[in-house]
Amino acid sequence: MTSSPPAKRFDWTNLGLRVASAVVIAPAVLAAVWFGGWGYLVLIAIGVALLAIEWGGMSAPGSPTRVAAVVAAAVLVAVFIAYRGDFIWAWGAIVLAAAGAAVVARGVAERPADAAYGVFYVAPAAVCLVWLRATNQGAWWTLMLLAATWAADIGAFAVGSVLKGPKLWPRFSPNKTWSGFIGGLAAAMGAGVLMAALPYFQLNAWAAAAVGLAVGLATMAGDLWESALKRRFGVKDSGDLIPGHGGLLDRVDGLMFAVVVMAVVRLANHWGWGH
Repeated sequence: MTSSPPAKRFDWTNLGLRVASAVVIAPAVLAAVWFGGWGYLVLIAIGVALLAIEWGGMSAPGSPTRVAAVVAAAVLVAVFIAYRGDFIWAWGAIVLAAAGAAVVARGVAERPADAAYGVFYVAPAAVCLVWLRATNQGAWWTLMLLAATWAADIGAFAVGSVLKGPKLWPRFSPNKTWSGFIGGLAAAMGAGVLMAALPYFQLNAWAAAAVGLAVGLATMAGDLWESALKRRFGVKDSGDLIPGHGGLLDRVDGLMFAVVVMAVVRLANHWGWGH
C-alpha cells in the first residue's frame, strides 16, 4: 500500500474553479432528479460509465479500457433492470455481473477481483438512486439526499479549513479534521431539517435531523473509503474530469454510500417511522 502524503495547506486559489464547476453541474443534476424519466436514467447511465472509466484507470492501469467496459456493462444491466421496476432481480444481477466481471478481467488485470469490487462499489448506489426516485415523493426524497450530502461536504470543507485541529484519519486522508467532520454532520442535519420543513414531507423535525445525521455520516464514510482506495492504488485523484474537483468519483464518493443509507431510511419511513 502506498504511504499517504503529508497534509498540505489548502489551495484557496482553486476555490473559484470548484464553485464554477458546481454551478454548471448542479442545475443539470437537480433538473434530472425533478423531472425523472429518461433524463434521470440517462444521467445515472452517464455517471456509471464515467465511474467505470475511472475505476478501470485506477485498478487496472495496464488494461483500463477492458476493465472499464466490463464494469460499466455489468452495472448498467442492474440499473436497467431496476428502472423496469424489478428491484429484486436487479440485486441478483449485481452479484452475477460482479462474478462475470472478474472472469472477463482475468489475464488483463493485475487483480481480477478488483473488477468485481468495482461492480459492487458502483452498482448498489446506482440501483438505490433509481429506487429512491421511483418511491412516493421520490423526487423530494432524492433532493433531500442531495441537500444533506452536499451540505456535509461543504460544511466539512468550510469548518475544517477555518478551524483545522486534530486530523480525522491521517493515514489515508491527511487533510481531513475532526472539526470538519463535526461541521459536516451539523450542516447535513440542518439541511435535513430545512428540507423536511417544506410542506411536501410527512417527516417530523427530529426524524429529519436523524436522517441528516445518518446521511452525513455515510457521506463522510464514503469520502474516507475512497481516500483509502486511492492510497491502495497509488493515485492522488480518481481522474481529472471535473475542474477543481478531480474525477467524478472524487465528487460522488460520499453520495455513493449516502444513497444506500437513504434508501434504508426511506424503507423505514414507508413502514411508519418519522411521521
